[in-house]
Amino acid sequence: MTTTGQPVDFAAILKPQEAGMVISGQLVAASDGETFPVLDPATNEVLVEVPKGTPADVEKAVAGAQEAFEGQEWQSMSANKRGRLLHALAALVRRDQERLATLELLQTGKTWAQAYGDVDDCAETLEYYAGTTTKNYGLSSAAFNQHLGYTLREPVGVCALIVPWNYPIAIAAWKVAPALATGNTAVLKPASWTPLTALELGKLALEAGFPPGVLNVITGPGAQIGFALAKHPLVQRVSFTGETTTGRLLMEAGAANMQRLSLELGGKAPNIVMDAADLDEAVEGCVGAIFRNQGENCCAGARLFVQAGIYDQFMARYLERTRKIKVGPGLERASEMGPIISRSHLERVREYIRKGVEEGATLLYGGTVPPGLEDSPGNWLLPTILTDVQNSMCVAQEEIFGPVVTVQRFRDESEAIALANDTIYGLAAAVWTRDTPQALRMTKKIKAGIVWVNTYNKVYCEMPFGGYKQSGIGRTLGPRAIEFFTEEKTVIFKAE
Repeated sequence: MTTTGQPVDFAAILKPQEAGMVISGQLVAASDGETFPVLDPATNEVLVEVPKGTPADVEKAVAGAQEAFEGQEWQSMSANKRGRLLHALAALVRRDQERLATLELLQTGKTWAQAYGDVDDCAETLEYYAGTTTKNYGLSSAAFNQHLGYTLREPVGVCALIVPWNYPIAIAAWKVAPALATGNTAVLKPASWTPLTALELGKLALEAGFPPGVLNVITGPGAQIGFALAKHPLVQRVSFTGETTTGRLLMEAGAANMQRLSLELGGKAPNIVMDAADLDEAVEGCVGAIFRNQGENCCAGARLFVQAGIYDQFMARYLERTRKIKVGPGLERASEMGPIISRSHLERVREYIRKGVEEGATLLYGGTVPPGLEDSPGNWLLPTILTDVQNSMCVAQEEIFGPVVTVQRFRDESEAIALANDTIYGLAAAVWTRDTPQALRMTKKIKAGIVWVNTYNKVYCEMPFGGYKQSGIGRTLGPRAIEFFTEEKTVIFKAE
């Protein structure tokens, strides 16, 4: 049910015949008429069939985006008007917030609060970048004999925006907003498990008044559609969020055309609780760090490190709080954790739990279907805690992407830093301590793109986001996204 408390009539929210791709301002089927189902993770029932795009559809979408980029209507549009269009799109997202949140909940398994918040995040990101359109400044210098130098930031053309399944509408906005704000056109490729809100965003952009072809949305298998976009010679930027293995393949695919890529990839975030932590704050924050969004989060606090002096006390309270998590369908407002995205991913997560126990970890809690959901056809798993973990174990090194936390005890600050950095990833991390000098020391030494102190998973569109090491290349959000979606041109002008 929604915030009104009424049951959801999904057929009224999205009719099957309306689930078309958005190409050059038209809702279209796949070129060969093929479709694929989108499933509800809570029931594994088909929600709707959407077009299974083909390479021919990629060609149409890119050609439409290129035509719109070169067209007089988009090229001559003032920065002020681009900003107004983005504000108009944000207003439509807010108008349809309950409907979009319901779609997001049904296709991802999120709880209502998470889905509703993600739609709000989408609107806020569109609003932020709407305000940047008139603030695209360059540099200037008169330090040369008889010459004046200045720089311009210019749009690049067609951008391929490839979005993951765990935060579909929020991350779509992270990419769409700066790409369009800077005057580019885009082809948005949502994940096959969760395409519904991206398709709606494409339709809302047309309703807001964006010219046809400025924002195209194409659905279909990533191995086919995503790589066709990455290799396309007319695509000037590829912004991808997803797993590290796919990021490497996209780099290879775009090498021939020297594609510029922004990659936000996997993570295995260390979540460090020091003796000086506020235990009430740390327990609640650390539970949410991994079990919010079913652990399907590249920033999830999947590696929990607890200092020896508070280990027993902290873990007793952590276990008690974890046991209280209500697992259930997102439409049930009391649910704190929903189902895993798919049957195949559920089996992958379970296999990691089995491997961890085989390697010597202790299954402290979870690993099974929640009581009362044994006969449900959904993809259910209790929040899972593995203790007695060593950093060499696969569960401590590989991204599980589910509600599974590994717990390790450490002696002192230096050991915590060594354990935290002992991974190929470097996306996110957190430190829980009331000792401010300690927090300042540790945040400098942790190798991660974002480090939280006494909080977790707070990401704001005004601040850069991205990873160290194999967690990615470049930064999304904030002014760094403006830099990625533009080229910088230097002009030298004879002044005398």
